[in-house]
Amino acid sequence: MANQNPEQIARDNIDKQLTACGWVIQSIKQINLNANTGVAVKEYLTDVGPADYVLFVDGKPCGVIEAKREEEGHRMTVHEGQSEDYANAKLKHLKNEPLPFVYISTGEVTRFTDFTDPKPRAREVFSFHRPETLRDWVKRDKSLRRRLLDLPALQTDGLRDCQINAITRLETSFKENRPRALIQMATGSGKTFTAITAIYRLLKYAKAKRVLFLVDTKNLGEQAEQEFMSFVPNDDNRKFTELYSVQRLKSSYIATDSQVCISTIQRLYSILKGTELEEAAEEENPNERKYQPKEIPPIEYDGKMPIEFFDFIVIDECHRSIYNLWKQVLEYYDAFEVGLTATPDKRTIGYFDQNLVSEYSHEMAVADGVNVGYEVFIIDTKVTQQGATLWKGEYIEHRERLSRKKRMELQDEDEEYSKQQLDKEVVNPNQIRTIIRTFKEHLPTIFKDRYDKNGNFEVPKTLIFAKTDSHANDIIDIVREEFAEENKFCKKITYNSEDPKSTLAQFRNDYHPRIAVTVDMIATGTDVKPLECLLFMRDVKSINYFEQMKGRGTRTIDLDSLRKVTPTAKFTKDHFVIVDAIGVTKSLKTDSRPLEKKPGVPLKDLLQAIAVGAREEELFTSLANRLTRLDKQITEKEKKQFAEKANGKSVSQVVKELLNAFNPDVLEEIENKVRTEMAGAAPVEIEAEIKAQTENLQNEAAKVFTGELNEYIENVRKAHEQKIDLANLDEVIHVGWDKDNTNKANEIITSFAEWMQEHKDELMALQIFYNQPFRRRELTYSMIKEVLEKLQNDKPSLVPLNVWRAYEALEQCNGSPRNELTAIVSLIRKISGLDSTLTSYDKIVDKNFQDWVFKKQAGATKFNEEQMQWLRMIKDYVVNSFHIDRDDFDLNPFNAQGGLGKMWQLFGDQTEEIINELNEALAA
Repeated sequence: MANQNPEQIARDNIDKQLTACGWVIQSIKQINLNANTGVAVKEYLTDVGPADYVLFVDGKPCGVIEAKREEEGHRMTVHEGQSEDYANAKLKHLKNEPLPFVYISTGEVTRFTDFTDPKPRAREVFSFHRPETLRDWVKRDKSLRRRLLDLPALQTDGLRDCQINAITRLETSFKENRPRALIQMATGSGKTFTAITAIYRLLKYAKAKRVLFLVDTKNLGEQAEQEFMSFVPNDDNRKFTELYSVQRLKSSYIATDSQVCISTIQRLYSILKGTELEEAAEEENPNERKYQPKEIPPIEYDGKMPIEFFDFIVIDECHRSIYNLWKQVLEYYDAFEVGLTATPDKRTIGYFDQNLVSEYSHEMAVADGVNVGYEVFIIDTKVTQQGATLWKGEYIEHRERLSRKKRMELQDEDEEYSKQQLDKEVVNPNQIRTIIRTFKEHLPTIFKDRYDKNGNFEVPKTLIFAKTDSHANDIIDIVREEFAEENKFCKKITYNSEDPKSTLAQFRNDYHPRIAVTVDMIATGTDVKPLECLLFMRDVKSINYFEQMKGRGTRTIDLDSLRKVTPTAKFTKDHFVIVDAIGVTKSLKTDSRPLEKKPGVPLKDLLQAIAVGAREEELFTSLANRLTRLDKQITEKEKKQFAEKANGKSVSQVVKELLNAFNPDVLEEIENKVRTEMAGAAPVEIEAEIKAQTENLQNEAAKVFTGELNEYIENVRKAHEQKIDLANLDEVIHVGWDKDNTNKANEIITSFAEWMQEHKDELMALQIFYNQPFRRRELTYSMIKEVLEKLQNDKPSLVPLNVWRAYEALEQCNGSPRNELTAIVSLIRKISGLDSTLTSYDKIVDKNFQDWVFKKQAGATKFNEEQMQWLRMIKDYVVNSFHIDRDDFDLNPFNAQGGLGKMWQLFGDQTEEIINELNEALAA
């Protein structure tokens, strides 16, 4: 072995890979093409010289492998011509056609070209394809890349413009054989629906064998599964799952007939590493962890899941978890990659080869009415900003984190705590209460129209972001107290809460809970359309993570659906409110989280890394050191509990196994034992056995770290107690709308005025207000409706209620609109200069009515009470319909009171005159 030259080393590696992929390797002298489906024959003679390997499937040649020494890796493209010559050559004794499948390999790097493709282009592959795969490819009249050219034009029924654009450009990218493509679509604009539509077309028209839908949390996987189950294509009335088999991976078992697999990247990594993964390890987004391996533990070829297992991989939230440890999972498969994200960063765009096939931002989605925008309301308190001091001589309450058991202890020195320590080492219930109380007091200001007929305020669906599970518990207790409500009013939805999926469904679909508190679970990727308010009580440093959290509020929902969970809603959801109680909207954000070295890595992250299959010496020794320290801190009772969850092993035994997994003496002992027992075996087999036993040692040491033990370690290793600061009362420093809202408000009002000016000669209602004000009495409901519909189509972000709120933000309005139509009339009156202050239309009509009646009564006309009742009915009708004609008296409320006949009976010959006068006077 030691004297091998580079070419021999390369060929040994190629042989190992071919064998793993199911090929039988033969020399030309020992040839037996019946030995296996796939036979790789070495040094087969051709009319241009001997080919390093010729690949036979079912006895027929179909490909060649050109072997090169490792040093030639950088010159692979130079050798393409040579390998192509072999593929086109005549094989000795055979009258073969050119061979379609060509590999160039150093044993470390392998490039593959399929000459049945429309424009054959080499691509790097992790290993070789299986013989059965090449057989299938040979049988097909067209390769996958050729079939992609046959994709028919997209049927656009039921698709938004942004979705049509994304799918069309993605398919163009496929047709150009671009290996990676990035779809950027704002949260709420239907990324998953777009992806499923594309996947459906790939399965139906391009005859793709299997597609992977990749996520990074179990929650997102479950959500994707639901979307596949409910998806009905626009060219078939059957559901996706009736047409194609969809499997969400919950173990290492993968059904071979699955056409769509939904999996977390953690689970795929564990499958390729040959380790088991508990579902608990899939609950957290791995990108939020601080652990980064010094060296990436490599994955190896898995015969049960060959590199060609998936034709396409769709990566949800692809800005998050496809880097570092996880990147190699994607690079293993010979598949097209499609990234889905609302918030790409530079690294994401770089990874996807700058192939951004869809660029649809939150701002564009808001402008199109696909998403709703937001406004920011600030609550600043003294303790939140500055922390406080625990004074010497005070009795301070201490609370155990796990049991919540309390005791009192005398503070022996002054102890300042910072805002960073708040809710971790020190809890100040007064600070939480001050925020929640201030929030409650100002909710009626933030949502002015949420009163029921009895005058009771209805809290909009609100999501509170908490720092930790413990913080969430404290918030929930205080919310229930301050709002004087029952348990179901406010619930926790985190991975650690009881039945989080059920509570999430209630939050989404039922009246209760009105307020949900989360740490992680619905921070990203989870839809709750009726959500109208986000209260931030935790800061976020990652700009992407913050954008994702904000995205929870952007979903649109129609008025009827909103009223099912929020009955007092008067209008369709057209915005949401961020209540910032921590400074999250102002704090410095980074493009992506900076990498930190292990000393600062939380124990939780080390445990999680081992649970998902990371096997690295520094990781094992770091964890061993942490557990050694823990062993000195915990009580005997806690040590006993540890052993119960660790298969009877003590902390010290677990530490010993971790250290032994990489102990040079132990590893040398394994090597010597194997070499003795396998004396005379092939060196490759001996090395493989040493490696297998070494990995087994590591896996045995890691096996103990189940979800249950990890959770116990994570909780018990924390400082056993938190200090409860009951002495320092908090106070509000500032409360109110963010000043940035003012700038946004001015922009909206300016844009609205420009739109009105632009269309003043086109729309009849605007012509009347701008050019012929004397004709206001002719204004009709249909004229106003025409303006509203034109505005909604042109500029959804300038719908009347948005513009009205802009005036409210500038404190330049009087009253609230009854509906969008009355709002737009008031706005037109303000913009056209008829009213100096934006005033609700009902107030304008009321005032004009009073003036008209006063003027009439001052003259010869005196109205009796029955006549006044009719006049008020006319006034109320005009408020909503803008104009009244004789025919309108056949409608409610007039027809129930006698209609036009009754009007004539009351007013006689003055009837026509009064109708005309009121039309003119009320519109004045």
